[in-house]
Amino acid sequence: MTGLTVVVHRDATVLAEAVAARLLTRLVDAQAQRGRASVVLTGGGIGIASLEAVRRAPARAAVDWRRVDVWWGDERFVPAGSDERNEVQARRALLDSLDLDPARVHPMGALGGPDGDDADVAAQRYADELLAAAADDHDVPLFDVLLLGMGPEGHIASIFPESPAAYDERTALGVHGCPKPPPTRITLGFPAIREAREVWVIAAGAEKATAAAMALGGAGQVQVPAAGGRGRSQTLWLLDEPAASRLPRGLRRL
Repeated sequence: MTGLTVVVHRDATVLAEAVAARLLTRLVDAQAQRGRASVVLTGGGIGIASLEAVRRAPARAAVDWRRVDVWWGDERFVPAGSDERNEVQARRALLDSLDLDPARVHPMGALGGPDGDDADVAAQRYADELLAAAADDHDVPLFDVLLLGMGPEGHIASIFPESPAAYDERTALGVHGCPKPPPTRITLGFPAIREAREVWVIAAGAEKATAAAMALGGAGQVQVPAAGGRGRSQTLWLLDEPAASRLPRGLRRL
């Protein structure tokens, strides 16, 4: 892995605050370098807690939010207003409190939207949107930060172990028969994830410890998809102590 760093924090609360601080700094730096910034959001408990921590942080005023592009790594294919949607949770946690440019916010399709009940068509629509925003020689934008939660079995986005999505080379795809509800989703594929300048895998809780140890210990991305979450220049694993409890001590940085 290029530029792999593992950082361990005391507990989930401290982890969320640390992720928020890092994210704000990274967005400010990106805007200083390129005049804009981009982030790919994740859902899940620690992902949403991190967004809530950004909302509370006084330093959020240092970011020009009108020049931030917001994308999602995956989405539950349910109706647009459903509380199950990562978009709805992210808006409630943070986005609705920011002065964002609506044209720069890119939610994934919803059940009953323009593509009806066809998650595959909705995923292709998202792939087309990614391509339209990309540089000429890329299929997706070079995201500044791509956030990933991780499930206890090692899934990231909606790529589950040994699932068809773990083998798929599309930038965005529909996912069917997920082992956790809801069964139908849209997800970025590994090629899109690995176009991010930085990928941050964020995990909290002892139930994540085995998967974290396997992903960082050389497991393949089909067996443990989190092992395939790598950035172009930097890959960060941001964990709390319980999630890091099975890692070799030499891999952990406090």
